[in-house]
Amino acid sequence: MFNKSYEDRLIEWSNFRNSLETSPSPFEDLIEFYSAAPTVSRHTDPYEKTMWPAPWELLEENQYCDFCRVLGYCYSLQLTDRFKDSKIEIHIITSTDETEYILYINDWILGYGDKGFIHRADLPPVFKPQVVYPMDSQQ
Repeated sequence: MFNKSYEDRLIEWSNFRNSLETSPSPFEDLIEFYSAAPTVSRHTDPYEKTMWPAPWELLEENQYCDFCRVLGYCYSLQLTDRFKDSKIEIHIITSTDETEYILYINDWILGYGDKGFIHRADLPPVFKPQVVYPMDSQQ
């Protein structure tokens, strides 16, 4: 999907979001979908919310740093009927030697390390929240 034209990416992303509506494993599907995205080391400043790309800009720019991948998770879920009313937050968390960008959706965390998704109770206590961004509905 990510190697197609912008218009084709929009269509594919819409089809993908529609598939999340009835998927028995939407979080796994989401992680797999964005695992194919082209990666860059740093594209968006996670501390400057006013500069974050909107969903359509994210698809147009087509450059996914760790933070933009979490934005992709967020936008994909927000634009479904299934998850539109969920409590969604982007957290920047740190430990003594690393920073993580994660997406909280209700009681689940997406984007933590290479684990895919975990229950919020399973986040290691060494991580401390630095910034929390509640995400407003996109619909």
